Amino acid sequence: MRLIWIGHSTVVIELDGTRLVTDPVLRDRVNVLRRVSGPAGAVGDVDAVLLSHLHYDHLDLPSLQRLGRSVRVFVPVGGAKLLRRRGWDDVVELAAGDSAALGDVEITATHAEHPGRRSPWGDRAAAIGYLVSGSQRVYFAGDTDLFDAMRELAPVDVALLPVAGWGPRLPAGHMNERTAVAALGLLQPRVAVPIHWGTYRRLGLGREALRVPPEAFERRAAAEHPEVDVRVLPVGASLELVAA
Repeated sequence: MRLIWIGHSTVVIELDGTRLVTDPVLRDRVNVLRRVSGPAGAVGDVDAVLLSHLHYDHLDLPSLQRLGRSVRVFVPVGGAKLLRRRGWDDVVELAAGDSAALGDVEITATHAEHPGRRSPWGDRAAAIGYLVSGSQRVYFAGDTDLFDAMRELAPVDVALLPVAGWGPRLPAGHMNERTAVAALGLLQPRVAVPIHWGTYRRLGLGREALRVPPEAFERRAAAEHPEVDVRVLPVGASLELVAA
């Protein structure tokens, strides 16, 4: 297995000959957010896109266009019509608990504690996460708060966990470094990779604050769950893992 963190919640997952990308956001600016981690690297060809929910920093239509409208896209139930209106035909809706086979891996949608509506008056779809299973198991949380049923996914080889937002305060529906560490006790991963940090900056937030959440997550995890190998990746870095 090989993972490449493109930034924010965008991760390329290569497992058993299948290549996936999660929540691709590749532009230098998305609404009021400016990319401060350097330009996104090329994702390349993928077999499918995994979209966790409809918020603009997770479902970015111009970024999806870079991958081509012929690519298969998995979305939560209620999200397909948004893409089909704009020319994507190969769209598969999944509700939490649903699974689909792709190559030699199985893609299972998981529950997420997060509001999923596109905007106050936009398309509505419940947020989900994904468990990608083959010779190894990868959990991509998307955006979510801590929830007890995470324990039903254990054990996983890799947990891709959000640890921050765009500022020092996080609303309900997000994990911070403290609750992300609590998730380790439920998920029992071999490796944890913090995501959703350090890529985009809201105006008025200093860059030095962007590294605080992953570093705090790494320190707390070392103290509370030393059995978990925490990897804080720079944007664009890759991680290769062999099956246990």
